[in-house]
Amino acid sequence: MIYPIVAYGDPILRKPTRFIEKDEVDLKKLSEDMFETMHGANGVGLAAPQIGLNIRIFVVDGTPFAERDEEDEDDEPDLSLVDFKKTFINPEILEETGEEWAFEEGCLSIPGIRGDVYRPETLRIRYRDLDWNEHEETYSGMAARIIQHEYDHLLGKLFVDYLPTLKKQFIKKKLTDISKGNVDADYRMRFPSRR
Repeated sequence: MIYPIVAYGDPILRKPTRFIEKDEVDLKKLSEDMFETMHGANGVGLAAPQIGLNIRIFVVDGTPFAERDEEDEDDEPDLSLVDFKKTFINPEILEETGEEWAFEEGCLSIPGIRGDVYRPETLRIRYRDLDWNEHEETYSGMAARIIQHEYDHLLGKLFVDYLPTLKKQFIKKKLTDISKGNVDADYRMRFPSRR
């Protein structure tokens, strides 16, 4: 099932999420639906608040970044992204280390807006998988960035929060337009002013 993506301005995007209890929801079905929704919108990550759920889960699929690298003859493909397709349940980032580096991020909930965000290079995260097994893993580079972006959604933070003040002023009207539904997106969206 493909969910509509919740647009900027909806209060659920600013609410910290709650931890999921074991067997509370059908995690395998929810994960499938989230991947289907994300792929339908050409995303590389999707967090539960973006489909209107206030629970601590997100999905990632870095394959599109790996494929883009392969198309660029000067770039070596980022092999860490080739099979980087996962569901993170009740994740907790335990540590972030390394140099902060910039990358132009976007968000399915904020179509048409992009901006450079600085994030630490490496992270260590604890989470549960779809079989409720606990894992503690370390990620670096683009994989870490995708996780950091989606993890922020679980805390009620958005990538635009990291932008410089001048850039925020520049995009203020665009953000207001998105919240009112005055935006072109090639996927279904749910707008706060159209409830």
